[in-house]
Amino acid sequence: MSVSEGSFSPESRPPVQEKAPGGIGFFEKWLSVWIALCIAAGILFGNLFPGVFQTFSSWEIASVNLPVAILVWAMVYPMMVNVDFASLSHIGDRPKGLIITLVVNWLIKPFTMAALGVLFFEILFVDWINPTDAQSYIAGLILLGTAPCTAMVFVWSQLTRGDATYTLVQVSVNDIIMIFAFAPIVALLLGVSDITVPWDTLILSVVLYVAIPLAAGMATRKWLGQRAKKHEKESEDRAVAAFTQKIKPISIFGLLATVVLLFGFQGQTILEQPIIILLIAIPLLIQSYGIFLIAYGLAKAWRLPFKVAAPCALIGTSNFFELAVAVAISVFGLSSGAALATVVGVLVEVPVMLSLVAFANRTQHWFPKA
Repeated sequence: MSVSEGSFSPESRPPVQEKAPGGIGFFEKWLSVWIALCIAAGILFGNLFPGVFQTFSSWEIASVNLPVAILVWAMVYPMMVNVDFASLSHIGDRPKGLIITLVVNWLIKPFTMAALGVLFFEILFVDWINPTDAQSYIAGLILLGTAPCTAMVFVWSQLTRGDATYTLVQVSVNDIIMIFAFAPIVALLLGVSDITVPWDTLILSVVLYVAIPLAAGMATRKWLGQRAKKHEKESEDRAVAAFTQKIKPISIFGLLATVVLLFGFQGQTILEQPIIILLIAIPLLIQSYGIFLIAYGLAKAWRLPFKVAAPCALIGTSNFFELAVAVAISVFGLSSGAALATVVGVLVEVPVMLSLVAFANRTQHWFPKA
């Protein structure tokens, strides 16, 4: 029996993410305020205690920062518990969201980012930045534009009450394509024939940010289902909804602590080079909002349900900044303009994505509910 676009069959429907009693929680309601405070705290602490953050930044495996990885687990884990694996076999019955994600991420986003980099740093900012630095900044922007997000997307999807299972599939397909397409596209856009991609960083990041939280979510969901069946007091879906509501503060804490760390790592750079940071941020902001509008507009035109449309657009907008930073450092050097540009991408990412999450939640009436 066929399944219509935007709905799974009843027996495999993902669990409804119920609202907490009294509506949206206090921390969620004021999340933008907490993020702003954490950005300020990160910059402040990064300048007051640079040694502490240097120690944290040195805890790495294959250029993957372990403290950040742990905090990402805290953010992603509640989302993974909501994944209904029985529904995965029906993903092919509604391919539109996946098609939009892949088209935007691989046929549009890398090339618009490169075009914006050239426009701003070779034309509009040509009188303010020397040509060598300009090319380095463009390289960093290209790295960001060619690396679609892997981990943080689960957080943005959760904040829009997105379909957890569908988000997982979109991210998984992106990861597979990234393994084969990242280096060729970057090489094409940079105009070089040989670029070194840290494959250990790419593979380890996927394992840390997707595979391990997913395994933990699977185990937790199985345990909740067995407990619900044993006590016969509630369904598995209700047990999962109640459990994720209880652990939601852990996810919020993970997000806020990650912001403090990321801004703390770059606290001195932000204060030492504010004008350059601003110039790099301008094309990044245009790219982020532009890509979101393209994906969101396509989803609206194709009448996708909101729980698929929102994550679909957010996946295209967000970047896999861990990979971009690692490649920039390994190819161009730690003090290069390319590395600085990827770091600015980190700084821009959270505030921009939160604003887009808020916009999506306010416009969800544009989309079908089913």
